[in-house]
Amino acid sequence: MNIFLALLIGGLFGFALDRVRASNPNYIVSMLKLENLYLMKAILFAIGFASTLMFLGQMLGLVEVGHMSVKASYFGVVLGGIILGIGWAVSGYCPGTGIAAAASGRIDAITFILGGLLGAFAYMLFYDLLIDTAMMNSLWGGKVTLGTVPGSKFEGVFTIRGDVLGIVLGFVFMFVAYKLPEKYKKNK
Repeated sequence: MNIFLALLIGGLFGFALDRVRASNPNYIVSMLKLENLYLMKAILFAIGFASTLMFLGQMLGLVEVGHMSVKASYFGVVLGGIILGIGWAVSGYCPGTGIAAAASGRIDAITFILGGLLGAFAYMLFYDLLIDTAMMNSLWGGKVTLGTVPGSKFEGVFTIRGDVLGIVLGFVFMFVAYKLPEKYKKNK
């Protein structure tokens, strides 16, 4: 049943990505060039809405804190994020949008996915060499969250309650999404 649910949710997510045109690399590149902010508005609103629902559900006892998985921050993650960002800007795809575009038959997206798998394979091959290097040293105390989450085992960077902070940030993201113009007009 879990695999069926995962496929259903993944299919719905891919459908949503396609509907907001996130599987079109031209839309992504125009967003990254700050020319067409339609997609950025959709992304910011989705993050804000999901954050608000999740942390509100947590406060009401509908979401179990024990299911939270916090990954440690380390230099390799920062470096990987930079590489991902460059790849996103060059190709017009991130992993999720690349899969959605490949499902719609785009050959460039299939090439993008193969490149990502090749990068993951290279990381796997060199992992034993990297594990004891500075690239794998924890940053900011390892497994931390921005705010303290009641009932969780993770430290907070700030003493504010994490669920309250998550709701506030969710509303901030939705407000920014609402206020952003859809198109950015350049002064010529």
